[in-house]
Amino acid sequence: MSEEKAKLINDLKEMIVEECDADFSVEDIGDDERLVGEGLELDSLDALQIALAVKDRYGVRIEGGPDSREAFSSVSKLADFIMSHKAAA
Repeated sequence: MSEEKAKLINDLKEMIVEECDADFSVEDIGDDERLVGEGLELDSLDALQIALAVKDRYGVRIEGGPDSREAFSSVSKLADFIMSHKAAA
């Protein structure tokens, strides 16, 4: 894993804990752990909060549909999504 991706993953974990007012810490979030549903058990409102924060912080929009399901499947996938869309911009 690149240093850039590792830093982004850590930043995203911090953002998730902050945005979701969660009962877990950054250390509790595995890189490949599911975010919505099973795993961290975040709900659609949490996903919306994360999507808005990603747009504000990284300038990347997460649209609905298959792309959003893939992006929210794990922190690692969310980092990949952000990196690929920033590169395309």
